[in-house]
Amino acid sequence: MVQRHEIKLAERILQLDKLRDELYEELMKTMGSKGNELLRRLQNA
Repeated sequence: MVQRHEIKLAERILQLDKLRDELYEELMKTMGSKGNELLRRLQNA
């Protein structure tokens, strides 16, 4: 049976995923394709 803590963790993951999508969209609006380049550079740093 799924415990309350596990449900809370899953809900938090969904919230973070939604926030990530919103932030990514904002980055693409402000930087265009250069946003992807920046993300790659930062991930690989």
